[in-house]
Amino acid sequence: MAGFIDKVKIKLLSGKGGNGMVAWRREKYVDKGGPAGGDGGRGGDIYLVADENMSTLMDFTFQSVFKSENGENGRGKSQHGACGKDLYVKVPLGTVVKDLDTNKIIADLKHPEQAVMVAKGGRGGRGNTRFATAQKRAPQFCEPGEPGVERNLELELKLLADIGLLGMPNAGKSTLISVISSAKPKIADYPFTTIVPNLGVVRKPTGDGFVVADIPGLVEGASDGIGLGHEFLRHVERCRFLIHLVDLTTEDPVKNYLTINEELAKHDERLASTYQILVLNKIDAVEPEFVEEMKQKFSEYAEDIFTISAATKQNLKEFMNFVYQKVDEIEKPEIEIETEEDLGAFDNDDSAFSVYKTGKNEFVVEGGKLFRLANVTDSQNLEQINRFQHIIEDMGVFEALKQAGVKDGDEVKIGHIVFAYYS
Repeated sequence: MAGFIDKVKIKLLSGKGGNGMVAWRREKYVDKGGPAGGDGGRGGDIYLVADENMSTLMDFTFQSVFKSENGENGRGKSQHGACGKDLYVKVPLGTVVKDLDTNKIIADLKHPEQAVMVAKGGRGGRGNTRFATAQKRAPQFCEPGEPGVERNLELELKLLADIGLLGMPNAGKSTLISVISSAKPKIADYPFTTIVPNLGVVRKPTGDGFVVADIPGLVEGASDGIGLGHEFLRHVERCRFLIHLVDLTTEDPVKNYLTINEELAKHDERLASTYQILVLNKIDAVEPEFVEEMKQKFSEYAEDIFTISAATKQNLKEFMNFVYQKVDEIEKPEIEIETEEDLGAFDNDDSAFSVYKTGKNEFVVEGGKLFRLANVTDSQNLEQINRFQHIIEDMGVFEALKQAGVKDGDEVKIGHIVFAYYS
């Protein structure tokens, strides 16, 4: 399947918020100082954006990890840290997004420039200016920034073509798309020539156009994973209609036609009922009497039947005029993929922590939020230490230490803060 990737896994890391700052005004001609610590900047969000100029997910095989910018820490003089830049990751139209950790489908990007936030950046921490009150005019503490969101996603591409070309290997689909559009697919006389769904834009006489997808050849058992067709059956789900190309030079053209339709029905009953134009190809290579015989046999299964030679362009004009007419008549199906509420995009809570006994009388408490709290706490400042202890008590740290067997006088370490435990 070289050259076409229709399912990839990516990892996203949104930016963490910057820490707030503890600072004070010290200006020559200002009588009274006061708190002047600025807030940390917000971390950058990550968005997926549908881009109609992309046709595959190939780019994600070279880069699969995406990270937005962190917010800057707050500064003195009440200066806020800069917010991290949001990251916009382009994906092809028709991309369905699934969260691998929850198995929820969180987005279906089928409109040009459609954007969805998939990872929200962390909120910036507040500086000590924010905590000043009439009763507490000189707060000695600030807040840490929130963490970013880490997500593992799967991107799956469903091509948004107007018409899908179906047929057995070597039915002539690549040749047909090359003569009716500007696409230049690989053409040769051996099985599974097409390993990429070639997209071709066909211009109507009126000047507007439509997209035709040359779907790789289906074989019997494709819906069960045999051959190349299994991977691409889903790409015809959103087409207006199908063109079913049959090679008249094969041993049993009718059997080949029925085999393809059986595979469609196994994959999706709706696909089996999608309108088809039947095209009997390679009439230049068989006798005219045989062409008429086949046309008569196929009339039992199909209503609109055309006989052409894609290679010599015989009868091509009449056939394409009919195709133009059907493109105008048949609306593109609106296939709604059910998406679920995406709490993961906004879940910045990392209040979980772990308690470890590292020695006879030593304990370590680890956790993202606790580490950041310790990081903005001055262990020499009594007010900041008191606030830190109140917060970890509310988080249940002391209760967890008791359950781990801590005793009075034991040493507890959280980040760079070390204290003796007393109940």
